[in-house]
Amino acid sequence: MEKKSVYDLRPVKLPHVTGGLLKLLDNLVRNPITRPLVLPNLIASAGFKRLDDLITADPPTLMPYHPFETSAKNPAPVSLDKVPKLPRRKSGFAYRSIRDYAEAYRKGAITPTEVAERALAAIEASDKGDKPVRAFIAVYREDVLKQAEASTKRFKAKKPLGQFDGVPVAVKDEIDMLPYPTTIGTKAFANHFPTRDATIVARLRTAGATLLGKANMAEYGLATTGLNVPFGTARNPHNLDHHTGGSSSGPAAAVAAGFCPVALGADGGGSIRMPSAHCGLVGLMSTKGRVSGFGAAPVDRSVGHLGPLAATAEDAALTYAVIAGVDPLDFDTVYQPPVTLDGLGNASLAGVTLGVYPEWFNDADPEVLSAADAMREHLKRLGAKIKEIEIPQLDVMYLAHALTIVSELAASMHALPKSAYDDLSPEIRIQFALANSLPASLYVQAQRMRTRALAIFDELFQSVDAIITPTVAIPAPAINPAALESGESNLSQVITTLRFVAQANLCGLPAISFPMGFAASGAPMGFQAIGKPWSEALLLRMAYLADGLAEHRQPKVYWDLLA
Repeated sequence: MEKKSVYDLRPVKLPHVTGGLLKLLDNLVRNPITRPLVLPNLIASAGFKRLDDLITADPPTLMPYHPFETSAKNPAPVSLDKVPKLPRRKSGFAYRSIRDYAEAYRKGAITPTEVAERALAAIEASDKGDKPVRAFIAVYREDVLKQAEASTKRFKAKKPLGQFDGVPVAVKDEIDMLPYPTTIGTKAFANHFPTRDATIVARLRTAGATLLGKANMAEYGLATTGLNVPFGTARNPHNLDHHTGGSSSGPAAAVAAGFCPVALGADGGGSIRMPSAHCGLVGLMSTKGRVSGFGAAPVDRSVGHLGPLAATAEDAALTYAVIAGVDPLDFDTVYQPPVTLDGLGNASLAGVTLGVYPEWFNDADPEVLSAADAMREHLKRLGAKIKEIEIPQLDVMYLAHALTIVSELAASMHALPKSAYDDLSPEIRIQFALANSLPASLYVQAQRMRTRALAIFDELFQSVDAIITPTVAIPAPAINPAALESGESNLSQVITTLRFVAQANLCGLPAISFPMGFAASGAPMGFQAIGKPWSEALLLRMAYLADGLAEHRQPKVYWDLLA
């Protein structure tokens, strides 16, 4: 008898709404008379009833902790000098790396101040014309130059702070950084000024990085494309007619366009990995609690992670080494093993077992799947063992994540006056209205499913070291010009886009995206590995080894700040 497949992720066909229809739907949802008629249909269309039908005795898990037996209270930091160098490719395009900047400064070929001037000019130039890159929401010129000049003085005195001194870095506008407001990509928070840096910003500032400004993002982190009506939408430097992916759209655009070798992003549902995939970068989401979340907007705490979007695996590793580790200001970070990058220089994957769920892996656009198949074979040739696995209840895991993140995002608005909702775009208001209408019992069901999902992955990781998939099932979508000013609701595309990424957020697992080739549009595509808790070193090693396997092209819009 043929074994029945457990694969249950199903395509959903929902209307793509923009312009006048979107505004009409927003009005219907906001009207107390028509709201009860509209919202039940939206809830049914979203599929949340499948969560309600879930029969489980599992207790709810509100935070996906992976506590280590002993606390790494004061571990020795990872020495950046011991982070292995990525071998130079013999051909193809190569981004300027963190080490390229450090070497140029040490040799006196250029100063941090000159680089900052060039970065500011490039950012300004990129926002001109009818297809602006819009990588940043805010850049304070005087602040950038003040940081850069301090770095230049340190180099002149031959007392640089290390590899990061004078290196330009962008910070997603979901992360606190003085002296900027943290708007979360929406006008509703335009006047929210933090009183201190987020921990990961403070760590990079202490390392001497030149913080360029607040990078753009999808409004309130909710558009998987990166669409942002209030501040303008970031465009993909590889093809300005296509999206970067969201919600860390600005960080991805900033790195891809050459403004900086690394940017700080946030990932509540693929929001580091998806834009990294679409823009040809390496994006790392660490284990829940590995990187401090202190100073991140409190919008999706149980599924959100902070981390780097980097030009190379080496840059991702260097940044991870600086920002990871225990933070007394964030309880989530207390129980973790010491940060390590052991094995990063190993040129083989011998002894590593990679799990592949064929039906899940193959559920992608043909050109995405073709590139993913090729990368899987490359990793196999490097010594990895490929093991077929099955992952039950992926569909309900996706729904549990969707309900959790939208509920947490909507709840974060409750402290604001109701007038703040007027500053949100229609599609954001609709999603929040949907979230606020869901019964509490469904939220509890989602957390019960999280408990079950954690057990499922824990069992899988008894026999595999990581699970591999494409990062995004489709290539970077084209920008709909009509949506740039009016917004859009395209839930079918959202569900497809999140197919491979949401489960790691739900379970707090580390995951990485690295380049695997290009779509016909010219936009890059990414390959994902989901690891065991605290296995960031292995994930980065895979990205290191994959660097020489995938094609690399210079983005159509690119500035070389060291040339």
